[in-house]
Amino acid sequence: MSDKILYSYTGLFDTPDEIIHAAGKTADEGYKKFDINTPYPVHGMDDAMKLKPSRLGYFALVFGLSGTFATVLLMTWMTAFDYPIVIGGKPFFAFPAFVPIIFEVTVLAASVATVLTMLFVFFKFPNNSHPLHDTDYMKAVTSEKYGISIQAEDELFNEEKVKNFLQALGAKNITPVYFDNEELNVKHAVFEPKFISLLAVVFILVSGATYITLNKLMFITPFNWMMEQSKTIVQESNVLFADGFGMRNPVAGTVPRDQIPYKYKGDPEGAGENLANPLIPSKEVFALGEVKYNTYCSPCHGFHAEGDSRLRGQFPNPPSMHSEKVRNWSDGRLFHVITEGQNIMPAYSSQLSREERWAVVLYIRALQRSLNAKESDLQ
Repeated sequence: MSDKILYSYTGLFDTPDEIIHAAGKTADEGYKKFDINTPYPVHGMDDAMKLKPSRLGYFALVFGLSGTFATVLLMTWMTAFDYPIVIGGKPFFAFPAFVPIIFEVTVLAASVATVLTMLFVFFKFPNNSHPLHDTDYMKAVTSEKYGISIQAEDELFNEEKVKNFLQALGAKNITPVYFDNEELNVKHAVFEPKFISLLAVVFILVSGATYITLNKLMFITPFNWMMEQSKTIVQESNVLFADGFGMRNPVAGTVPRDQIPYKYKGDPEGAGENLANPLIPSKEVFALGEVKYNTYCSPCHGFHAEGDSRLRGQFPNPPSMHSEKVRNWSDGRLFHVITEGQNIMPAYSSQLSREERWAVVLYIRALQRSLNAKESDLQ
């Protein structure tokens, strides 16, 4: 045995109380390089061994916060500087919209980086050899016994002293464990040729199997997954019709279900003279009008309809709705502008229903009245 290098001395115990007592005594004796092996977690073992908290949590914290800050900075730069998006009054730094992505990236960065740190830093992957593997000691502590292993690297280690100490603790089957000389001469490195070759073979096999499965196997008859269907998609030719076009124009005179054709298309004067607001002013109607106005109108017209656009010069500011001209417009004329648009203002008939447009008209009237109050309003 003289040509072998000693790794540790091990001893076995029969009960959890015995191993807790042994761990505490070993820590009190001043040993630092020792480990406890049990078939299941024993409560209080960390305190008995006087173990410090694992540093792995700090790695998780750093990687998680790095993901958080990187996500916030990236999304802020994208939405506020690289490609500003103003939709319905949404601010450039829309934090509520960022939260789901921030959470996902934080968890992903912390979990993946923590696992890699544990494998490559703490466990020194891919080295999976250990002197305790395949020993009678390890077979015993993984079934019904409780064991302690005091390593020869410990500053206080003395072979005779350690054996006497384990005997004093009441340990059984006190045996030395030696390094395997063959394993000592093998360099377990991440970039070892054998390991790189294994990764290359796994990569090729997985990539090849994935490619064949997704690009070949999935399209073998009858697994065409409805890729070829007897239908016509947008801008596709069709031999069924004489003109060869697949897209067809609506039948003349037909009206989409639940949609009333706008009678005054291109006729703002007619709309102003003949249309009347069918909604009765109420708290609910004004609330609906306020929500829709703030969403679709306020980015250009401002929250008080004064034409103070928030689009930072991207479009010309619209005129104030508090001018005498607009205040003298009828509800029908305002409804027409919202429905068909005016000048560079687009139509909002597809975004707002008929009722919502009339509610916006009532809310505009309330804004006009608030900044142009009559003397009777003050009585």
